[in-house]
Amino acid sequence: MNPWILAIRPRTLPAAIGPLLVGNILALELEQFSILIACTSMLCAILLQIAVNLANDYFDFKSGIDTDERLGPVRVSQSGLLAPEKVRNAMIMCLVLALIVGSYLIYHGGWPIAFLALAAILGALGYSGGPYPLASHGLGEVAAFIFFGLVAVVGSYFLQAGETSIAAWILGSAIGFLNAAIMLVNNTRDIDTDVKAGKQTLAVRIGLGQARVLYQTLVFLPFALIIGGFFLGFLPGLPVLLAGLSLVLARKLNSDFSITTGEALNPLLGRTAKLTMLFSGLFSVGLIFV
Repeated sequence: MNPWILAIRPRTLPAAIGPLLVGNILALELEQFSILIACTSMLCAILLQIAVNLANDYFDFKSGIDTDERLGPVRVSQSGLLAPEKVRNAMIMCLVLALIVGSYLIYHGGWPIAFLALAAILGALGYSGGPYPLASHGLGEVAAFIFFGLVAVVGSYFLQAGETSIAAWILGSAIGFLNAAIMLVNNTRDIDTDVKAGKQTLAVRIGLGQARVLYQTLVFLPFALIIGGFFLGFLPGLPVLLAGLSLVLARKLNSDFSITTGEALNPLLGRTAKLTMLFSGLFSVGLIFV
């Protein structure tokens, strides 16, 4: 496989695509809805996700976290497939492109979007790098919830509507929990190697048993949120019903996660990302037909 494909990690992209899809489709019925804004925000999110992946590859290699004992998918810097400097430069290029693309969104959305753009860029760099890497201090799942949940859904809706809504906050929280679950799978797989490297992820801090309990919470809570949103009158029934179909996958994932450790968790990483995309896609389809 092309090393740049490995570096980009296409399996993680649903974490960026899903919330932007929901946020924009939620605003589809608005008179001022703009397909250009929708496409631009989606492209910006994808570029930021790729930048995060490249930063993680580069900084984890430079800090010595990625070693020959690594259990996860191939890291191009650690394996020597790409020079670390090339990965770093590609990361910078993606951030610059995201800023160029996002400048239109900032022009359209004003200072709130400018603030979110700055936070997103700092988050991309600070996830694995900087003086206080979020991933090494148990904050990776929190960052995923905030940036690939609340910021992505509420921010994309705000760009279209010029305001937020309770529905957007509910959906941002739901998808944020699913994306946090992706991060938790990754960190649970790497518990043993992260302990050796001194990386204090949330999974390292709470241990395997509690990580399994947390995963169960993260994959089931989104369904409780949208059902609650329906009964409170904030979400329409059809999207909730369709998204509820993905509960079948959530139950299977939880069952598998509860008995799986180490390298065998790699397939669950991609399947958890698929859950995010399935949940988001089904809810979006339901919104279109409401």
